[in-house]
Amino acid sequence: MKPVIGIFYTVALLFSASSSYGQSKENYASRIDSLIQSPTSPRPFNGVVLITQNGKTKYSKAYGFKDSRTKILLKMDDQFEIMSNTKQITSVLLLKQYEKGKIDLQAPIKKYLPSLTQPWADSVTVHQLLNHTHGIIDTEKPLLFKPGTEFKYGNLSNILLGKIIEKASGKSYIQSATDLFKELHLKNTFCYSKDNRRNLVSGHINKDNNFTPVENSFITDENMPADGVITTAEDMALWNSLLHKKKILSSKSYKLMTTSSTLSQHDVFGKEKSGYGYNMRIVKYKGIPYLGHTGLGDGFASLNVYVPGSDISIIVMENQMSEDSNLYYYQEALIRDIVLQSSLMKSKP
Repeated sequence: MKPVIGIFYTVALLFSASSSYGQSKENYASRIDSLIQSPTSPRPFNGVVLITQNGKTKYSKAYGFKDSRTKILLKMDDQFEIMSNTKQITSVLLLKQYEKGKIDLQAPIKKYLPSLTQPWADSVTVHQLLNHTHGIIDTEKPLLFKPGTEFKYGNLSNILLGKIIEKASGKSYIQSATDLFKELHLKNTFCYSKDNRRNLVSGHINKDNNFTPVENSFITDENMPADGVITTAEDMALWNSLLHKKKILSSKSYKLMTTSSTLSQHDVFGKEKSGYGYNMRIVKYKGIPYLGHTGLGDGFASLNVYVPGSDISIIVMENQMSEDSNLYYYQEALIRDIVLQSSLMKSKP
């Protein structure tokens, strides 16, 4: 789902930028506090924020409730659906099979998915699934465009990547992901199961600031590689540290994942097109390079940003999804900007 950040987002960005002139850069914590607690915000914040640098917590706050029906307050160790932030985990699982020589990124996907009957299966490559330049809109329909010529984001590519991972590994996607989480000691990260929710909070649809719980998750085994991972803010920060310090992938694989191979526009990351790698956005903010992605759906929203030059992770996860697309990622984007304007950017790892 592609967000359109409208007038509220624009006004808030202008306010954020202008207010920064009158405040010390040291005040990033108080600025975030004011933002998430603001009674005049066009929508309330309901989630968790974690900012780490060099593996140390710089800011940590849970604000709001786990479930609108019980009003039990959120805690930092609560678990959230991260939706499309799952996709970078799928990229890693695929690249680990590539490192073992079991997958050729430039091979046509027909090699791994022989059941595909459309002629394009002989031309679309694994690489094009990873960076959303494949042109597939339906496995039973013609391509939308010639592979490699355009970018069109969606879940189908990662569903197909999940099947390729299963073919190459000989294991289910869920088992491969579970094994990876165990190997990395991500103890609070798992693939969604309706029978084992652990500390997963309830997702909500926010309409005019009235919260309606999402009763039934749309996550299935089929779309698991696109949307299905559950985690905590702390585990997501640990994932960032391990991934971006090349503790999971080889230097070659990591470079493939985090190097722009196409361009894409997303309002949270700017009005102009920016780089896109393997389920990873490559962006600059006033000259500061960072990597990031968003996740939205099922009553949840998440933003995961990593700033390599300062070894900073910015994790924001909410168990609400605004019905008004103008307000998708409203506080998430502003929190990101506050941190990128802050004195933390002067500190080097």
